[in-house]
Amino acid sequence: MILNGALINGAAVLAGGLAGSALKKGIPERLDRTLTQGLGLCVVFVGICGALKGEQVIIAILSMVIGTLFGELINIDRQLTRAGYCLQSRLIRGSSDSTFAESFVSCTIFVCVGAMAIVGSLQSGLSGNHEILYAKSLIDFVSTMVMAAALGPGAALASVPVLLYEAALTLSAGAVSAFLTPPVVNEMTCVGSLIIMAIGFNMLKITDIKVANFLLAPFLPVLLCHFF
Repeated sequence: MILNGALINGAAVLAGGLAGSALKKGIPERLDRTLTQGLGLCVVFVGICGALKGEQVIIAILSMVIGTLFGELINIDRQLTRAGYCLQSRLIRGSSDSTFAESFVSCTIFVCVGAMAIVGSLQSGLSGNHEILYAKSLIDFVSTMVMAAALGPGAALASVPVLLYEAALTLSAGAVSAFLTPPVVNEMTCVGSLIIMAIGFNMLKITDIKVANFLLAPFLPVLLCHFF
């Protein structure tokens, strides 16, 4: 089945989020805080590694500037946060957990932004080979479990956006593959990794960045790479 990779990845994120949420209930507050800080450092490291794949600084700068302008106009962060609170009110009635929306937004960005999601989905759509998405599923299971343990159950619901995102890429692989050349994917990974770094800084309480308002930026190298 052509969508097997996306379905497995979505299920892995859901399972990891549920497992992490169960673990969180038994974690003392002091350990919870330290765990969040440790995970924040790991997220920053992942972002740095991905950002180094970029080769043209001008593309990263323009992508972030243009993407942020449109993201702020649309206010994507507010829309995603509102969706997180809406899901919280429907699924966990009477809960006042203020980190639910934060964990949903942060985990959604973490599992959706990156080369494996793009390349794996294209591979699934073009050849029916799901190896990359299966490998990503294992990574996402562990990452989501730790993120849910640190931030809360909202991380589990990142399974829905990642499923829809990868399914859309898989189904449209034939049409978009010509545009997503290796240099373009590298620049998209670079810009996306800058956003992942911002998630890490927020988790460390160094910044309070509206990360979701950068979400359009990783897609802009598809256009900008034709001019530089």
